[in-house]
Amino acid sequence: MPLVTIKVFEEELSDAQSQDLIRKVTEAIIPFAGEKLRANAWVLIEEIASGSWGIGGQAFGLEDVRAIQSQK
Repeated sequence: MPLVTIKVFEEELSDAQSQDLIRKVTEAIIPFAGEKLRANAWVLIEEIASGSWGIGGQAFGLEDVRAIQSQK
């Protein structure tokens, strides 16, 4: 049984985005796991409170992700 866990900040993804991500990740693992395991392929999206993520010794939050996303 394949199990993929994805961690994101709370409210980072809409319900539609979460559903799309689950669908696309499942499709990505089927070539490796095999079609027979599709019904048993688990994708878990775990939401982390903003500010409860540390990078380089600094707390990191959803606002930081949004700032990175807006950079070009």
